[in-house]
Amino acid sequence: MAETALATPPETKMDRGRTMSAAAEATSNLIVDPAIYAQQDQLDAAFRKLRAEDPVAWCEPEGYRPFWALTKHADIMEVSRQNKLFTNGEREMLSYENAEKGVYAQMGGPHLLKTLVQLDDPLHFKLRHLTQEWFMPQNVKKREDAIRQIAKKYVDRMEDLGGECDFQRDVALYYPLRVIMQILGVPESDEPMMLKLTQEIFGAQDEDLMRDKTLAEKQDVEKGLASINETLAEFFMYFTGITADRRANPKDDVSTVIANGMVDGEPIGQLEAMSYYIIVAAAGHDTTSASTGGGMLGMLQNPSELKKMMDDPKAVSRTATDEAIRWTTPVKQFMRTAHEDYELRGRKILKGESLLLCYPSGNRDEDVFDDPYTFDISRSPNKLISFGHGGHMCLGMHLARLEMQAIYEELFSRLKSIELAGDPSFIKANFVGGPKSIPVRYKF
Repeated sequence: MAETALATPPETKMDRGRTMSAAAEATSNLIVDPAIYAQQDQLDAAFRKLRAEDPVAWCEPEGYRPFWALTKHADIMEVSRQNKLFTNGEREMLSYENAEKGVYAQMGGPHLLKTLVQLDDPLHFKLRHLTQEWFMPQNVKKREDAIRQIAKKYVDRMEDLGGECDFQRDVALYYPLRVIMQILGVPESDEPMMLKLTQEIFGAQDEDLMRDKTLAEKQDVEKGLASINETLAEFFMYFTGITADRRANPKDDVSTVIANGMVDGEPIGQLEAMSYYIIVAAAGHDTTSASTGGGMLGMLQNPSELKKMMDDPKAVSRTATDEAIRWTTPVKQFMRTAHEDYELRGRKILKGESLLLCYPSGNRDEDVFDDPYTFDISRSPNKLISFGHGGHMCLGMHLARLEMQAIYEELFSRLKSIELAGDPSFIKANFVGGPKSIPVRYKF
């Protein structure tokens, strides 16, 4: 899609009692398109137009139910902190309208899973509380030595590859995977399967990652649901075995906590347990992988920032980590549904209407970030919104930050030089994504 696709059309559209602005007409089909999330400049242009002309925009993109797109940092924060008024349960993320109807028909409800992402309080709070202690800063800190040993292992592997590798595919993908699988108690031998299944969920819109490659040519709702169900069935089968084992043989891991979890005095439900395993296993590494690679690419494309890191990695690893997470924004969006009428920037949001929280746009908001399109590993303060806000703030954010700091410090304290050895590529995904390939050449 060319930048000219953002030109303001001559007319606006009236539908369902709402009027799309000229800016929304120009961008609503772009901001839902998985392919544009692999084209950062075009995505930035679309969100920049909405922030400037219609920051609370009524959108009616083809193939999706209408929604309000929130593109300003302050508005995303305002909605996110009001968890009773704006809920997840009805519509937690962008999904094709036909696919939503298919889920309702098959499952009798809007979701295939019941993870922390799909749930609202009080059940959300009760389930989150089961594992929250594991991911608190003081407990994450206790794992620092083990995490740094894993970081060293993957930097050693990079050195063994002899001066050229694909940083994303060879290092960034596998390092956070090993960390979260160790916390879950999944054997290292099962990690390739976990990676494959995760990519099939989060990469379901990308022809290189989707389970059923025939879906790359056209949108087939029934095939798409069948493909996702096959992936989920493999996850369920695996973690059903884990549950039985941890109930019989408890260990010091998160799987034991989930398997033996109690909610309101009753054992955790089967669907809730399976969903919990999946969200920890998948989201627990995929987003960190994306940010780790995104930060590396940001430095490679900005020599002055790479030099800062090479000169003193420990001094800048903390701020570099936050900038990498802001720059990459691995989770692209979540949705909320209004439970009462609400006014935001003069726009009347009606009860039952959906709101799209556009995190990449919030992380480029000119009112919050100086030079938002500049990658600056010394940026401070850095009010990134990548982890969300309010009751649904990312449970694993402290772990993710520590992992990234550890790998950056280990790698850049040993490297003598590093540069791109080819063109990077990105995952086509409008929910969770980041770099797909970062070919590099380096010396230790």
